[in-house]
Amino acid sequence: MSQQIGTERGSTDALVQVRNLKTYYDEGGLFGGQPVRAVDGVTFNIQEGETLGLVGESGCGKSTLGRTLLQLEDATGGEILYDGEDITSYEQDELLSWRRNAQMVFQDPESSLNERMTVGEIVREPLDVHEWKTDGERRQRVQSLLETVGLQREHYYRYPHQFSGGQRQRISIARTLTLNPDFMVLDEPVSALDVSVQAEIINLLEELQAEFGLTYLFIAHDLSVVRHISDRVAVMYLGHIMEIGPTEELFADPSNPYTHALLSAIPLPDPGQERDRITLQGTPPNPRYPPNGCPFSTRCPARIRPSGYQDLDEGVWSQLNTVREVLRERQRADRTIRERIRGSLGWETRFGDMNDTITELFGEFEVPANVQEILDEVARRANENDEEAALTLLNDEFGSVCDGVDEDPEQSDSELQFYTVGSTDRKSYCHRHDSEYREPGPVIEDRSIKEHGE
Repeated sequence: MSQQIGTERGSTDALVQVRNLKTYYDEGGLFGGQPVRAVDGVTFNIQEGETLGLVGESGCGKSTLGRTLLQLEDATGGEILYDGEDITSYEQDELLSWRRNAQMVFQDPESSLNERMTVGEIVREPLDVHEWKTDGERRQRVQSLLETVGLQREHYYRYPHQFSGGQRQRISIARTLTLNPDFMVLDEPVSALDVSVQAEIINLLEELQAEFGLTYLFIAHDLSVVRHISDRVAVMYLGHIMEIGPTEELFADPSNPYTHALLSAIPLPDPGQERDRITLQGTPPNPRYPPNGCPFSTRCPARIRPSGYQDLDEGVWSQLNTVREVLRERQRADRTIRERIRGSLGWETRFGDMNDTITELFGEFEVPANVQEILDEVARRANENDEEAALTLLNDEFGSVCDGVDEDPEQSDSELQFYTVGSTDRKSYCHRHDSEYREPGPVIEDRSIKEHGE
């Protein structure tokens, strides 16, 4: 039984509630065109006092999401409810007041501190902005916080360049604590540090959370660190949340094909151990032109096949998807008037002959005659500069629900349908969870995913 992820546990008690949040860039620009969909319809809750880990490949929108939650980036759509109030509707003076409750630790401690200011001035700056008490009390507050994060009171008068990377990050953490916030976005706070220093900063963050009752959104690409510090984990891909749930359950029993592939990349501590690594083909799509249907459909090893092609060679099936992406890129490319004229005359253009592309992609495979016939027609239409017709033919024959074929037209492709998997606290977006498409058998074995009860 499917359900929206917004119904996850304790939604009424959540400190932060995110509802269909979108952050687009270049929307409505001077020359129009498609916006970059950095965050595209994200929904989740963060409970008071918990740490929600956010993981995903570089460029998937993690940092943009974190900055949008603090309104350092403007939301294009959706809601961010903090303690029941939608902060996206706040005016500038309301945001200034609200930011006493929400702070951010940035990734690079080298660039996030002003080299021309002393440590005391840097940490004290939020107190000055909000005109907190007297000068003497501000100085005492800062010196006390420096001790809290493992530095010394006399460091108040030193400059950032006199400190190591780990010490600089401690200064950044002290700065975020000055106004007693409730919520902190930690944007890869240890990725620029040595491994031994990473452990010290992680332990410090855990101690501060227990002491001050903090709530964290912990953004990272190091899955081992995320597993250590997080209560729950959200897995992000191309601006979407693909799976979210309790940390240990998600790591031990991943449900979404993307989560499974991501976790298979974690190094094992014992060199003698072996793990079946799932290597994804291709690269993430352009967020300006995301695919229809499931955002992971262009790379998913478990993409649902249409009837009649269940036994098609895996390599041929994968290359069919590559053809689709080539056509999509050709369709988006701007053609000059000269190229249009040359194409109409049958002369060579920079787009090349689609027959050559198909030969190169399928040269090492034995392509069934019925599939080759369709590919030949696809190439003919593409060579006539009618990529739309070529894509239509390809999707009609090889498309599935993963590609947005036969999906409910009333449901926006940014409002993904989630399924409850494992415990009631875990949600995953994948059509394989639907009883119509679920395959029997164990964990994903290159192209099938785990079976879960409703």
